Amino acid sequence: MAIITLNNNSLVNADVGKVLQVVQTTYSTLTNTNSNVYSDVFSGSITPSSTSNKILVIVHLQGVGKSFNDTTPQFKLLRNTDDIHNISSVVALTSNSDTDYVGTVSTSYLDSPSTTSSTTYKIQFRSRANLSQVYVNNAFVAGDSVSSITLMEIAG
Repeated sequence: MAIITLNNNSLVNADVGKVLQVVQTTYSTLTNTNSNVYSDVFSGSITPSSTSNKILVIVHLQGVGKSFNDTTPQFKLLRNTDDIHNISSVVALTSNSDTDYVGTVSTSYLDSPSTTSSTTYKIQFRSRANLSQVYVNNAFVAGDSVSSITLMEIAG
């Protein structure tokens, strides 16, 4: 940690905001559900080095869409078992029975986990109306579909 002394003798941590580590998890399996109960898609883990550090979570979901009937895929981000961020609640909403290919859904979220224990960030999804399939990594939509979650520890 670099400390800078200013004219008024106050101390400033020059490392605040510095990226300390980056962990990326990729996922390429076609995953679908027609349930309106959230289920796991994939996850990534990181172990922060200080309780004051933050984790920048960057999520890219590829090959997203829905089959027939009036439904939409809904995604959320969890830290361990806690819901921390709704990624989208209106993806591919058509209010009809058309198949809808979205392609990519992305988000970022700056989290303050306040721990030095291994922390897992997980993506879950569901079919909002429980009427038809919603999916991630459908290669028909996005070619070679590879979704990812990138975790960056930021010095606090």
